[in-house]
Parts: sequence; C-alpha cells; structure tokens
Amino acid sequence: MDPEVLAFLNRISRTIGFTLVWMGLNSTLGIMLGYAFVEADWQWFNYLYYFFLILSSAGYFFLLYKTWKDPIDFSH
Repeated sequence: MDPEVLAFLNRISRTIGFTLVWMGLNSTLGIMLGYAFVEADWQWFNYLYYFFLILSSAGYFFLLYKTWKDPIDFSH
C-alpha cells in the first residue's frame, strides 16, 4: 500500500478512535451517571462535569487539529 494512503487511513482511524473515546467518556459521565442533569439546584458534581466537558472538548479539538494540520502529499 502507498505510504500516503496509509498515512491518510491512519489519520482517519485515529480521528474515529479519539471521537469514540471522547463521546463514550462524556456520555457515560453525563448521561449514565447523571452528572449532566441538574435536579433542583446545581451540585458540585454538575460543576465538575461541565468543567471537565469544556476542558476535554478543548483537548479533543486540539488533538484533531494536531492530527490534520499537515497536508499529505499525494502527488509523486
């Protein structure tokens, strides 16, 4: 297989892996454990969850940017 195609497929698989881990972690914490839902008033775990959500979103988008910032040269 061409090295450029392999690099492109590695980027795609890395992106899918990052996305599945990020979505699985945040949905488990937020929906399954109930930290995303505010019942009567805000609790400390709600603040902690949303802080983690914002921080992990920034990290997720940084990893995606780092993964896709350099173009692959297919013209050889």
